[in-house]
Amino acid sequence: MSLAPSLRQACAVWLKVGCLGFGGPAGQIALLHREVVEKRGWIDEDRFAHALSFCMLLPGPEAQQLATWLGWRLHGVRGGLAAGLLFVLPGLAAMLGLSALYVMHGQARWAAPVLLGLKAAVVALVLQALLRMAGRAARGRAGAIAAILAFLALSFTVTPFPVVILVAGLAGWLFGAGDGVVVDQAETPPLKGAGRAALVCLAAWLGPVILVLAIAPRSALAQIGAAFSGLAVVSFGGAYAALAYVGQVSGELGWLTPGQMLDGLGLAETTPGPLVLVFVFVGFVAAWRDADPALAWPMAVLGGLMAAWATFAPSFLWIFAGGPVLERLRGHARTAGALSWVGAAVVGVIASLAAWFAVHLLFRTGNEAAWGPFRATVPDLASLDPAAMGLVALACGLTFALRLPILALVAVMALAGMACSALFGG
Repeated sequence: MSLAPSLRQACAVWLKVGCLGFGGPAGQIALLHREVVEKRGWIDEDRFAHALSFCMLLPGPEAQQLATWLGWRLHGVRGGLAAGLLFVLPGLAAMLGLSALYVMHGQARWAAPVLLGLKAAVVALVLQALLRMAGRAARGRAGAIAAILAFLALSFTVTPFPVVILVAGLAGWLFGAGDGVVVDQAETPPLKGAGRAALVCLAAWLGPVILVLAIAPRSALAQIGAAFSGLAVVSFGGAYAALAYVGQVSGELGWLTPGQMLDGLGLAETTPGPLVLVFVFVGFVAAWRDADPALAWPMAVLGGLMAAWATFAPSFLWIFAGGPVLERLRGHARTAGALSWVGAAVVGVIASLAAWFAVHLLFRTGNEAAWGPFRATVPDLASLDPAAMGLVALACGLTFALRLPILALVAVMALAGMACSALFGG
């Protein structure tokens, strides 16, 4: 390992990663590895791998948590704060700008075909994430069963996403003690100071949310803070898994339509930083729709910032305070089993999300069918959109056959959507 950098040197790297971190968690983690391990040797390979494994077990955006951990390891709490914030801020600024453009021009003639192409790209990317997760997390009979049950629960019942995750964890704790990986605890950090750090981080996270709930409990801003704070506790499996929960909440509260959710995810794919920045779009549009017209712009920005705060602030709590505790718990067989089953259930969650996206993109209309506790969206086969189907096929070919990078895929699909509209008037 080389000499530890100064805080200023480290901040320059964190900002660089934040500006260039396209490609979702895999691309961002690879960029962090290249900058911190390969080029500069600030962290050795084993420690980086250990940190990555730890962050994969936490709820929330694992790439941002890894950046926070690296900053914390190099410069303590202030280093972790700098790394985590600089990793997110460039993408946050970009997403706020794109959200503003969307509410101004989202219905413009030129926007619809571009967004259609981006939606097709999203379907392909979600399928890619599903296959990657399935190969890693749903191995063995128990993992496959957990994934299938999670898919069925979310796709054909009214079971909320957090319940699926909690039930999977409880089942893994009770019956999956031999399924997880128990790790060596030789280098676990000390617990001293963890309690104080937990209180400070918890107050910083929940303070703004509680304040808004006290002042305007029925406002969209309060709903955004409460919903995304709850999500932060159970959002195992990354952005695609969390989107299943956000989709449920958005539908129940009337924030966004399924089409708008797809629009937001398509826009998020074009920005650097964690993919969960799509939640900024959700908060922005939800607050915009709820606000008095005279206050729409400031409330929309506050809605986007509230979603971002409730999404990213908890990550500092997990790293600064929960890290030492959780790393010790990972040495416990039952805890390892619970986390293993949660990971398998996340595969089912992402499969449900992929099906939800595909149905709402490929079919113009559909009906909600209900049978007691069961429900499902039944598409109208006559409403199949040939243009959308062709674009999805193209996106899948570019993703799986040509392995096109995400930025190139997004650009090609946006152009393909415009070309499709020009040729066929779609």
